[in-house]
Amino acid sequence: MSPLRWRKSSFSTGDAANCVELAADSVGTSHLRESDDPEVVISTTPAALRAFLRAAKAGAFDRLEG
Repeated sequence: MSPLRWRKSSFSTGDAANCVELAADSVGTSHLRESDDPEVVISTTPAALRAFLRAAKAGAFDRLEG
């Protein structure tokens, strides 16, 4: 497997170490990580990532209680 080519979020500023990065592998799996903890990687399908992003943009996670 070739190394992943990570892209920073367009909302990231400068060289800050707290940005979301995204990469796709040769079979199309999406990978996400936070740049300040690059060893932790979340992998998902493109369809699941699209659904998550749609829900986030719609505000589905704005008022989560924990």
